[in-house]
Amino acid sequence: MLKKAIVFLLFGITILFAAVDVNHATSKELQSIKGIGPKKAKRIIHYRKKHCFESVDELMKIRGIGKKTIEKIKGFVTTKPCMRGRN
Repeated sequence: MLKKAIVFLLFGITILFAAVDVNHATSKELQSIKGIGPKKAKRIIHYRKKHCFESVDELMKIRGIGKKTIEKIKGFVTTKPCMRGRN
């Protein structure tokens, strides 16, 4: 039982500190990033329906996200490749 508790705890910590992939994250996952609320999360999801984020800096294309926000969240987000626009 102790082993299960340790494994569960380590798994939870890994999820807690894992970078959020803006190309695949849910609204709730995006909102877990400090400075990203429901409106910005919705804008990110809307944007990525047509475009893949190639870098975190590309988030500046989202209204309400500027250089200061990018600097604050850079260590907490990532951009994994997506298949949008590829055949």
